[in-house]
Amino acid sequence: MFPPVAGGAGDDGSAAAEKAGGDAKADATDLPPAEDGWERKTVAYRGISRRLAAHYLRNLGGELVGTDDPAEATRVEGDGWRATLSAEKVTAAAAIRITEVTAEFAGDPDALADLLPKYKQKAMRAGG
Repeated sequence: MFPPVAGGAGDDGSAAAEKAGGDAKADATDLPPAEDGWERKTVAYRGISRRLAAHYLRNLGGELVGTDDPAEATRVEGDGWRATLSAEKVTAAAAIRITEVTAEFAGDPDALADLLPKYKQKAMRAGG
């Protein structure tokens, strides 16, 4: 994975990690397509579902790609940005396993600067 740029546990106990750059291990099909001049950001939150992440992104101006059901959504596109969503069970403590949702973003730097704080606020509020 990428080295953390920022992140940590939120007041609600959810873990958040923000990463920059590319992941040599990631399959290129897992990353959203990027236009010239766009940047990539990765954000992961524990304690939310992929359905909620897709719902939040839709409420922030995105449209689901390939489905109308947020529970099935793996891609969301908005004005100047795109995101792919994935979810996996991770170990939080000893035998406790929770869902961690990772959103891979590609977008115009200004669009991401506007979108990501709003998404983070929604995602961190939900975790716990």
